[in-house]
Amino acid sequence: MSSRTYHVPPGGHPLQTELLTGRAVFTDAYAVIPKGVIRDIVTSYLPYWDNTRVWVLARPLSGFAETFSHYLIDVAPGGGSESPEPDAGAEGALFVVGGELSLRLAGTEHVLRAGGFAYLPPGSSWSVQNRSTGSVHFHWIRKLYQRVPDIAVPDAIVTNENSIAPTPMPHTDGRWATTRFVDPSDIRHDMHITIVTFEPGASIPFAETHVMEHGLYVLEGKAVYRLNQDWVEVEAGDYMWLRAFCPQACYAGGPHRFRYLLYKDVNRHMDLRALRSPAVAEAGLARCNA
Repeated sequence: MSSRTYHVPPGGHPLQTELLTGRAVFTDAYAVIPKGVIRDIVTSYLPYWDNTRVWVLARPLSGFAETFSHYLIDVAPGGGSESPEPDAGAEGALFVVGGELSLRLAGTEHVLRAGGFAYLPPGSSWSVQNRSTGSVHFHWIRKLYQRVPDIAVPDAIVTNENSIAPTPMPHTDGRWATTRFVDPSDIRHDMHITIVTFEPGASIPFAETHVMEHGLYVLEGKAVYRLNQDWVEVEAGDYMWLRAFCPQACYAGGPHRFRYLLYKDVNRHMDLRALRSPAVAEAGLARCNA
């Protein structure tokens, strides 16, 4: 495979001469946050992070996608955090798209460059610093880990996508492939972070409809994506946020390949009590007895 590229958000502010019309969409089933929305005006700062700003692309939202948050982080030279994760029950994944990130994990120092990935188990001791002379940009996906009795917490992972051979999807001649940072059969993991690649003209040739929530950040190329009943154009730097059961499919538009970073929740029983408040239970019993 030829060299990979990764979209890095330029930030900044729109000019007064730009048109108001944009591609942002928020529906009951999906949201599209185009790259033109990722501007300085919507950045936030985080406690215990220095010289760092964050774009929040996804957060748990009742009735929508509820399992994860997705941050796009911009750390200036000298910035970072010695106490990055406030929740001991959270697991995380980092994916670097630009610059050089120094990660200290369980006492070991790692340097992550573009394509670098780290899986951070819940309760991990980790910190990040930008010791370079330029900004570093990376994705940070967070999820509350769902523990299961007698199943161990996953081990930490530090790697680079360039060290992983993509797995071709069956019957596609390699035109649709997935770079898997985690073994799909490893039941310890309750989320998968992957990179999905389509060669020009390749497609998802059916409307996937499933329980998994998705966050998709386009790293490279462009495509026409089917979301619920709509076809939307997306390109490098755009973000798609899908709730469970949102139908989805796509065509890679070319002339270059189309690639995105993908989150999905996996490998756990459905929580049958999540929506069973006393009032809901009482109402259900009343209906049954009517």
